[in-house]
Amino acid sequence: KDAHAVAVDVAVKDELAIARDYYPELRALVRSDRLQVEATGVLAITHGFNVVLQEDLRRAETVSLPLALILLLIVFGSVVAALVPLGVGVLAVVGGIAGMFLLNRVTSVSVYAENVVTLIGLGVAIDYSLFITNRFREELRNGLDPQAALAVAMATSGRAIMFSGLTVAIGLSGMLFYQGTFLSSMGVAGAIVVASAVLYGLTFLPALLAILGRNVDRLRVPIFQADPSGRGWWHTVATAVMRRPVMVLVPVVAFILLAGSPFLHLRLATGDVAVLPKHEESRAAYDKLRADFAGADLNHISVVVRYPGGDPLAKDHVPGLVDLARRLRALPNVQYVDDPRLQPDDLGAIFMQPRAQLPPQFQALVTQTVGEHIVLFDVATTLAPYSDEARDLVRTTRALETPPGAEKLVDGFTAIDLDTVNYIISRTPIAIVYIMAATMFVLFLLLGSIVLPLKAVVMNLLSISASFGAMVWIFQDGHLSNLLGFTPGSIDPTLPVIMFCTVFGLSMDYEVLLLSRIQEEYFKERDNTHAVAMGLERSGRLITGAAAIMVGVFAAFATADMVLIKAIGLGMAIAVAIDATLVRALVVPATMRLLGDLNWWAPGPLARLQRRIGLSESAA
Repeated sequence: KDAHAVAVDVAVKDELAIARDYYPELRALVRSDRLQVEATGVLAITHGFNVVLQEDLRRAETVSLPLALILLLIVFGSVVAALVPLGVGVLAVVGGIAGMFLLNRVTSVSVYAENVVTLIGLGVAIDYSLFITNRFREELRNGLDPQAALAVAMATSGRAIMFSGLTVAIGLSGMLFYQGTFLSSMGVAGAIVVASAVLYGLTFLPALLAILGRNVDRLRVPIFQADPSGRGWWHTVATAVMRRPVMVLVPVVAFILLAGSPFLHLRLATGDVAVLPKHEESRAAYDKLRADFAGADLNHISVVVRYPGGDPLAKDHVPGLVDLARRLRALPNVQYVDDPRLQPDDLGAIFMQPRAQLPPQFQALVTQTVGEHIVLFDVATTLAPYSDEARDLVRTTRALETPPGAEKLVDGFTAIDLDTVNYIISRTPIAIVYIMAATMFVLFLLLGSIVLPLKAVVMNLLSISASFGAMVWIFQDGHLSNLLGFTPGSIDPTLPVIMFCTVFGLSMDYEVLLLSRIQEEYFKERDNTHAVAMGLERSGRLITGAAAIMVGVFAAFATADMVLIKAIGLGMAIAVAIDATLVRALVVPATMRLLGDLNWWAPGPLARLQRRIGLSESAA
């Protein structure tokens, strides 16, 4: 528009999977001492995705590891004890990434997988190691020798993390219901790193603790030492909540539901180049192309007409093709079909003439749009690709009558967006039912109650609803966009899936730890109120510390330039923070006080079955 820029369309011979490998070398050859050269397009944008994701991962690791170490020092008050979970976390991530690369040899793995594997692996492995190391130190303080203390720690916290790992894996496996998307490979990769975390927690960690023995408390830093009396802050909170459970429960649940209310106006749309930072070359060039060149901002919908049994330009086919082109051109907001210089009736004349007799520009048009059995119509519209109006245009196009003897398919960015959103929505109910049912079954095996698993699922849904509301408020409505550095817009349909499948399992970490410790106290005196207070006292500080570490790790990923990674990191940090504070500290004791001994109820046949299986021994 200002006569200071030229756009050149360059085509490569190979398909994307091959071309992306040599793109960096190709791009390096295109340079000038006098001109500013920028590249965009599918190939350049794909390369930009990979580069930004790697930069995001390095930045997040640089922030999260030192932050996790500081928080571990606060929790343990010992340098040696703090280094143990951090070391196990790094090893678990390495094992998970190795498993991911092995997985990549048999199936394609999402470009986001390495970031998500690191995100989940660090948080889960550090948490699991924290639980076992803390119980080991607690038993040492109770007078046991290191060997006996380790045995108790593994029989209690070790058993709890095995069940916790299973619940996290169940949540991640919910992504397998989205076959054909990158979610399925991400779910498998996430389950691999969780398995790696559990494996290192149950093998390497106890071996390391056995070697360290009482030296695990070496290099003490006297910060926030635990109150050994059993009447600390968490006991006070639990007791106060249980005195007036309804007065606590109603406003807290109301606040959480209010925080989740923005989710009611959620709008889903697949991400485009806008998920890249504005300074990334392919994003910057794309924005300039749309702003400075007429027609570059048009949205193109591809309509493919296929004649399975013959020549698409046979004489009896051409009238039907021309009629379809005429009806496409008449649709609202359509600028042109195939070529802005042509009317639909002109296409009939072009299709009827021998190709060699056509002017060169029309020969090129036929070459580009006519195949052995297909004709391609390029429908250009001014509607934004991911708008509701563009989706309606795709639906209308699909509803048009197909020419006789032909099949009609509609493609393009808008069609892919519409189909992706519809597919994910259609698969979500069965994924949710599977995750909740499988988790409840595992918790029943652990606790021997059908009430506590149901309550645990409801608690998780509260945490998730609040984080979903925050995601819409921030990333769709645009609040904090300047502070966090992103372009607000619709929510990627994979974001709620990733968050639900991941957070549901991660939140269950704290539920398993808390309920199994409460169960241990309940079996001693059969006093539900006392058991809840003591269980929260014994595990509350640990849950807070573990959650702070996980929030720190997740928040480090909120520094990412890629919007999806930023949203995943921030969303998980919010969910874990709400879960470990409002839900576990206030909602759980309030509901358990109201339910009383009903918490531990199960029908006789199920209770006998659970006792026969023998999974409810001592707890974490």
